[in-house]
Amino acid sequence: MALLLQLRTVTGLRGKADRIAKAVFRGLSFYTRVLENCEDEARFDETFRWPVASNIDGNEILEIQVFNYSKVFTNRLIGTFQMVLQKVVEEGQVEVTDTLIDDNNSAIQTSISIEIRYQALDGTVGAWNDKEFLDTPSVHSEGDGRYPLETDSLLSSHRQGLDISPGKSTQQSTERSFRRAGKGVFSAMKLGKTRPSKDDHRKQDEPAILEAEDLDRKALLQGLEPDTISLASVTAVTTNVSNKRSKPDIKMEPSAGRPMDYQVSITIIEARQLVGLNMDPMVCVEVGEEKKYTSMKESTNCPYYNEYFVFDFHVPPDVMFDKIIKLSVIHSKNLLRSGTLVGSFKMDVGTVYTQPEHQFYHKWAILSDPEDLTAGLKGYLKCDIAVVGKGDNIKTPHKANETEEDDIEGNLLLPDGVPPERQWARFYIKIYRAEGLPRMNTSIMANVKKALIGENKDLVDPYVQVVFAGQKGKTSVQKSSYEPLWNEQIIFTEMFPPLCKRIKIQIRDSDKVNDVAIGTHFIDLRKISNEGDKGFLPTFGPAWVNMYGSTRNYTLMDEHQELNEGLGEGVSFRARLLMSLAVEILDTTNPEINSSTEVQVEQATSVADNCTGKMEEFFLFGAFLEATMIDRKIGDKPINFEVTIGNYGNQMDGMSKPILRRKKEGGDGNEEESELLQNSSEDEGDEDGEMVSVSSSQPMKPLVTDRNYFHLPYFEKKPCIYIKSWWQDQRRRLYNANIMDKIADKLEEGLNDVQEMIKTEKPHPERRLRGVLEELSSGCLHFVTLADKDQHHSSRTRLDRERLKSCMRELENMGQQATTLRSQVKKNTMKDKLKLVQNFLQKLRFLADEPQHTIPDVFIWMMSNNKRIAYARVPSKDILYSIVDEEMGKDCAKVKTIFLKLPGKRGFGPAGWTVQAKMEIYLWLGLNKQRKDFLSGLPCGFEEKKTARGQNLPSFPPISLLYTKKQVFQLRAHMYQARSLFAADSSGLSDPFARVFFISQSQCTEVLNETLCPTWDQLLVFDNVELYGEAHEMRDDPPIIVIEIYDQDTVGKADFMGRTFAKPVVKMSDEQYCPPRFPPQLEYYQIYRGNSTAGDLLAAFELLQIGPGGKSDLPPIDGPTDMDRGPILPVPLGIRPVLSKYRVEVLFWGLRDLKRVNLAQVDRPRVDIECAGKGVQSALIQNYKKNPNFSTLVKWFEVDLPENELLHPPLNIRVVDCRAFGRYTLVGSHAVSSLRKFIYRPPDKKAQHWNMTGEIVVNMEPEVPIKKMETMVKLEANSDAVVKVDVSEEEKERKKKKKKGGGGGGEEVEEEEPDDSMLDWWSKYFASIETMKEQLRQQEAAAAEAEEKEEMEMAEEIKLDDSPMKGSKAQAKNKEKSKAPKDDKKKKQQSAPELPEKKNKPRIDELKVFNKELETEFDNFEDWLHTFNLLRGKIGDNDDNATEEERIVGRFKGSICVYKMPLPDDITKEAGYDPNFGMFQGIPSNDPINVLVRVYVVRATDLHPADINGKADPYIAIKLGKTDIKDKENYISKQLNPVFGKSFDIEATFPMESMLTVAVYDWDLVGTDDLIGETKIDLENRYYSKHRATCGVSHTYSIHGYNTWRDPMKPSQILSKLCKDGKVDGPHYGPGGRVKVANRVFTGPTEIEDENGQKKQTDEHLALAVLRHWEDIPWAGCKLVPEHVETRPLLNPDKPGIEQGRLEMWVDMFPMDMPAPGPAIDISPRKPKKYELRVIVWNTDEVILEDDDYFTGEKSSDIFVRGWLKGQQEDKQDTDVHYHSLTGEGNFNWRYIFPFDYLMAEEKIVISKKESMFSWDETEYKIPARLTLQVWDADHFSADDFLGAIELDLNRFPRGAKTSKQCSLEMVTNEAELPMISIFKQKRVKGWWPFVARDENDELEVTGKVEAELHLLTAEEAEKSPAGLARNEPDPLEKPNRPDTSFIWFLNPLKSIKYLICTRYKWLIIKIVLALLLLVMVALFLYSMPGYMVKKLLGA
Repeated sequence: MALLLQLRTVTGLRGKADRIAKAVFRGLSFYTRVLENCEDEARFDETFRWPVASNIDGNEILEIQVFNYSKVFTNRLIGTFQMVLQKVVEEGQVEVTDTLIDDNNSAIQTSISIEIRYQALDGTVGAWNDKEFLDTPSVHSEGDGRYPLETDSLLSSHRQGLDISPGKSTQQSTERSFRRAGKGVFSAMKLGKTRPSKDDHRKQDEPAILEAEDLDRKALLQGLEPDTISLASVTAVTTNVSNKRSKPDIKMEPSAGRPMDYQVSITIIEARQLVGLNMDPMVCVEVGEEKKYTSMKESTNCPYYNEYFVFDFHVPPDVMFDKIIKLSVIHSKNLLRSGTLVGSFKMDVGTVYTQPEHQFYHKWAILSDPEDLTAGLKGYLKCDIAVVGKGDNIKTPHKANETEEDDIEGNLLLPDGVPPERQWARFYIKIYRAEGLPRMNTSIMANVKKALIGENKDLVDPYVQVVFAGQKGKTSVQKSSYEPLWNEQIIFTEMFPPLCKRIKIQIRDSDKVNDVAIGTHFIDLRKISNEGDKGFLPTFGPAWVNMYGSTRNYTLMDEHQELNEGLGEGVSFRARLLMSLAVEILDTTNPEINSSTEVQVEQATSVADNCTGKMEEFFLFGAFLEATMIDRKIGDKPINFEVTIGNYGNQMDGMSKPILRRKKEGGDGNEEESELLQNSSEDEGDEDGEMVSVSSSQPMKPLVTDRNYFHLPYFEKKPCIYIKSWWQDQRRRLYNANIMDKIADKLEEGLNDVQEMIKTEKPHPERRLRGVLEELSSGCLHFVTLADKDQHHSSRTRLDRERLKSCMRELENMGQQATTLRSQVKKNTMKDKLKLVQNFLQKLRFLADEPQHTIPDVFIWMMSNNKRIAYARVPSKDILYSIVDEEMGKDCAKVKTIFLKLPGKRGFGPAGWTVQAKMEIYLWLGLNKQRKDFLSGLPCGFEEKKTARGQNLPSFPPISLLYTKKQVFQLRAHMYQARSLFAADSSGLSDPFARVFFISQSQCTEVLNETLCPTWDQLLVFDNVELYGEAHEMRDDPPIIVIEIYDQDTVGKADFMGRTFAKPVVKMSDEQYCPPRFPPQLEYYQIYRGNSTAGDLLAAFELLQIGPGGKSDLPPIDGPTDMDRGPILPVPLGIRPVLSKYRVEVLFWGLRDLKRVNLAQVDRPRVDIECAGKGVQSALIQNYKKNPNFSTLVKWFEVDLPENELLHPPLNIRVVDCRAFGRYTLVGSHAVSSLRKFIYRPPDKKAQHWNMTGEIVVNMEPEVPIKKMETMVKLEANSDAVVKVDVSEEEKERKKKKKKGGGGGGEEVEEEEPDDSMLDWWSKYFASIETMKEQLRQQEAAAAEAEEKEEMEMAEEIKLDDSPMKGSKAQAKNKEKSKAPKDDKKKKQQSAPELPEKKNKPRIDELKVFNKELETEFDNFEDWLHTFNLLRGKIGDNDDNATEEERIVGRFKGSICVYKMPLPDDITKEAGYDPNFGMFQGIPSNDPINVLVRVYVVRATDLHPADINGKADPYIAIKLGKTDIKDKENYISKQLNPVFGKSFDIEATFPMESMLTVAVYDWDLVGTDDLIGETKIDLENRYYSKHRATCGVSHTYSIHGYNTWRDPMKPSQILSKLCKDGKVDGPHYGPGGRVKVANRVFTGPTEIEDENGQKKQTDEHLALAVLRHWEDIPWAGCKLVPEHVETRPLLNPDKPGIEQGRLEMWVDMFPMDMPAPGPAIDISPRKPKKYELRVIVWNTDEVILEDDDYFTGEKSSDIFVRGWLKGQQEDKQDTDVHYHSLTGEGNFNWRYIFPFDYLMAEEKIVISKKESMFSWDETEYKIPARLTLQVWDADHFSADDFLGAIELDLNRFPRGAKTSKQCSLEMVTNEAELPMISIFKQKRVKGWWPFVARDENDELEVTGKVEAELHLLTAEEAEKSPAGLARNEPDPLEKPNRPDTSFIWFLNPLKSIKYLICTRYKWLIIKIVLALLLLVMVALFLYSMPGYMVKKLLGA
């Protein structure tokens, strides 16, 4: 459907001006081109087309406006014409001439002449006759930069080149004045980025890129400022593409099914609030099938574990991400009992992997009981979960203090957007029926049966298995049925939303031996639900899902069986299954609910046949235009191609029955079936005659192309296939997906352009990005109008409706965001915005994927000798036809190049990279009744050949096409060079040559030996290339050229190294060979090998038509310039790059770590440098062992390089070993692919950014300690006041709490001022970590802030655009807006509470903690000395083979400098210039040097467990040169986070010993120790670096204490040395604490205190101030390494790429010829301090009463209190028992004494104990200091009853209440509000605390109160004032005064007995008496019976 408008002329215009017209319909406007200088008449003659999605209503309006166009001002409206479309709708075509009206609605004399026509949906209007519209000079198809979605030409039957201008067509003036910019580097044919069919089919050539200045000029046309210009589709490359071809897909290898390494690491930290009384919990961690357990903690509801588990997997990603992680807490499990489940939590691995950094860190998992749906949560489990794939590195956030994570609700283990309150839900998966199953006869018996009895059964017994969230459900088995009917539903019960992404549905074949999968389908829950406000629960169908897998011919051992399991891309249709899914949220309060979560299977009602759509007949047509590059391995048997859709067309093995029967009314379907099997259909008497599907081409013998490939001789005769098939008509789904896909393709192409422009540094990439956003927003709005068609057909499922709604919402939203973003794209915001736009792309791709399948995909198989060889799979939506262009598949009616590949695993690796066949194929799929245009997209110039039956039926499809027109061309391939190729030989180099294929010809370049960067400089000429079809189509759409790169081997065949594609630039015989198109530019084409890139090819291709005059008309080929290359033609002059003279200077420093070559050691190596054929050799190293450095440092050579830096050839570094008798062996090589970073650019004199005049005072305020987060956050000016207020209030609150906490103000100061004697290196370290965390937090906050600001700007722009509300109101609104998000932020950022008070603490000097290696921070210390890795050996093909690491055979150290001749003067004129060193002035000597290396190892974190118990016993091993230190005796038992705190001194000689290895080993009692991980540090680069990494510069200078200056050189000495080396004037110390260096002045203190407190004058502080700001010094400045601790990842060579833990350490180096440094700093771990905690339990109150008294029946309890410190359960202490308390009051006066060791800095208690009786040694545990008090009821005979407990964290617990009354549950539940105290600060605390327990409903309740006193003493104090346990001496406590109620029954026994008998046991006694009486009577009866009987009988 479309509305077409032809705007012919506007007459009666006044004056002379530039005219432009604009046509608007349904909000979509088009502009005409600008007509310059027209007087009274403007002849536009342009046609516009609006595709319309819903029928046009008769009263809609079309509007045309005519303007006077102005380049500078806005266009001035001349008049408007409006027309109601009623007549158009009725008649279909109207011609109108009418006057315009002006602004005042009065007619003016200007008139307009137009023609309108309307093509309705049913095709009723418009039997077009051929003459219409053809004379229009230019037709604008729909998207002149607005809706570039239109891919078809105007009418499918006319093929004219349409002329679409770049950008809005307003920017296109008729003059074609601007030159075409050089085609972009990296051309269109870059794989994966290949441009899709462009709408830029241009008649004449237009500039591909509007030059920037042109654009600026044009931009003024609407008065735009340059910042708002956008470019539409200015590709970096213009491949002219008409609509006949679609882009080929490049990546060859399916990556899905290939196994990879994964590691899941889980740390179980602790559990809280577990439900249950006095339990012994342990945690079971399950990943997939593997289980591991933590240890068991006794009698606690909040166990602390801190145990680390690692699971390693080697499986394909799909399998990995579907594995379920299940954490369950089990209560009292032991050897005999399996324990009871408390609660569990599950989530799939994929959910973790999609988290940022692939991990959840310190999050709380909510435990729930799957057996009991009605119960609430069962507790929380705190854990870290991380999933690492190969090459991911995980950043561990630094261990934060416990405080902010105690907020459980705020840190739940759930992905963003999942509500914390998850409910139970039922998932109903209904399985109705399946069709088209393949034969699965595993039984040979079936054939025997058939032979004997003639019983012919279907050979498959299918059932369906559904797997979801770790549970499996199965339907029943339907015996022997290809079309089984189940009508069953499988019900899963799972929390909603589930944390498992996919449901796996599998049809399986039941078999006595083993069941096999027939096909698998995954349903992604994210695609069938939407979590937004207007979202919907998961819903699906009823709809068919198609299953694909291995080929259908059954063999016993199916080699592709795993394809049926859903791994890898299916190569054939297997079956389709009708199913639906629904979710119901359970109301757990409902008593009827079945509370089990077992999977249930029950019957379901069947669905009507038509519920999935009306059966329609579809028609698939295909034509094979070319089949070349057929792999020679296949053999020369005849080859044919088969196309199948579902089982239709499958002649070999689709025979299981037609998929769908079309039953005639009343007729029986069976005879029809048998016919369809023969591939014919009944004679329906339709216009087709009898149309038999032809699904495969005729077999043909292949012809040889070259030594690797065949081709089929499809010259003028092209075979065709056609298939009729029947499917439910659900095209709408595919249409919507197609529209979105096209928007996404357009977006992706635009983004590629932008990245291309950035990469090649073209001007103004931001303009292109704006264009991309414009296209996106118009595309999105267009989708909304198109998709909003009202459809009420019965077969739409709920998912269809909901998906449509949500897609429309999403796209509308995206369109608006794109518009807003467009206005924000500026040069500087470009990068961030690009990222945002990439998110749009992902979202679009996600939305476009339709979960409910319809028509199955089309498979194309190549068969040789009736065996299936290779295949291609084409999604049916890509070739689906629609009347509306946007909805049409992107490859429908287009010629597509496809490459066939091997099925399944055979397609992995090198086998899969050779092309099995390259085909040019044309496909069309649509409803049979829409069939009339199915040939329209083929290249023209053919006649149809039909079968005999269809001869004279016009609509009958042809079985082949005979091309009558052919064109002859010459192809010139200019092969210049390639770079960064794949290393295919064991030498680490290759012998590459390129082979170019075009149509059925191929040619090779010469072979260049031993290089990865060949410069062939060769022109290949293909003569007499015959192409079939019309000439003009060839011009726009030439076939593609395939270039393959091979490695020549002396024996055997050449190895494949990679492939790329290109499109030639075409010149027709009637065109001139002249600029802008000719000669073509060299371009880079990316070379692919499988899915990975393998280099670039620099080449150009031209296709020249040979006209009637023969070859003489072609531009001449300049003959060979150098005759020595023989017949090889070089690339001609106009095409090869322009060269100029460069000098390359090379600094040769030395060689390191050379490995053996062929078992011989390298002894006399030399380095050869080569670039563009020229080069230089280093001096020979005479004895590599003795000194691996070069004697001559700098050499140079001159070379001709291209002016264009992007075309610079690589520079090759090769190391050879010189052996005796003049032999050389290659050791290794390195190619520097880009010289850019080594090019010397003379500094720009004008832009001198160092102001060299005058003095600049550098502000040296002492840095304020980092303040609280919120005050640091900067806000926009208008909202800043609001926030400040909040902050201060919050601070007041905090202060208030502090005061309360201090119990009356005075105690607040009690926070100990640490005196210097207490401070040690660790104080400094912990303070620094705190600072680092704070900075990270600030960065996050700042990032969030910036984002917020942006959103606000956006919001503001939208608001201001929409409404007149400006100024204050908008600001006020803004304020509120910025305030709201702020408050959420505060919650997130409650910074650790110690920070705010830092102000009154003395400042602890800090060091810098880097959470990465120092190298990453300082650019690998390659400021002048670079390290080049030398490689050797083949690159491994599959992932597991040689990695880059293993190919490294050594390293070359040196540097390169490239500059244009002659050398600039400023260098040579400089003082002290040494010509020998060229550009490398001031370089130190490279003679051997002795150095003292001091390695400090602080601690390791997250080590990979090495022992079975999930722990490790780590120790440090250090290796440097010959020194090897193993610190084995100091191993740390069973620790994954060991603190080593050690320093090691090593003497070393650089350069021989410069690689330091620090490793962590696991100590084993028996056997060898295992390496956990190691890290390597290149000390030499650090030593020589300008950043001075020898010894970090401290923050302050002091000469004693914990912060002593470590360097033997004082700051002043270092400074003078730096100034001297850098030729900087200074330092000049002045009075008043000033120092001047160059023109910078620094200030600072000038006194220093020594140990005795004496003050002395010193310049050191000043010098240090300069050093700390050395980067501010002009010229010489650079950042100096501060005093630091670096965090280095530990790696294990056996598990490449996966971190095995991290090591915190640093290295100091001191040259031995300097004064010796002082002793090493003592960083030995802090010894825990010994403390004693005395707890006196005075009284209890209100303890619940458990027992009923035997005698009195009163409620009472026998109370005692138990206490222990966490982790020391075995040392628990009990009070005596207070018997028979009637009120819950107990009096004890009982003292517990708990000695413990405590680490102040980490707030942890340290316990050493043996893990079990078998342990070899004690293990040290660090656990939080928590005191547990419990109240119990003592029972004499049964177990004691637990009544309640309280746990106090000694660092922060609520202050006890003054009286029992004030003590309440709040003290436990509402901790956040209450003032907290720390026993370590208060020392002594007394008060009442509540005991709590959970009642039946899981609610916390108070079960008692205890009055206790806590008193903390250090061990020394405890010795001085000892106290006894219980009430013993010394310092005894008095006996408690207990009332004597407890002994009442001893005193008055009779009363008690009466009480007992009367009340309690009265009825019991009566019952017993009655029973006794009865017994006596029975006994008497039995006793007397016999005698009585005898009497009776004898009659006595």
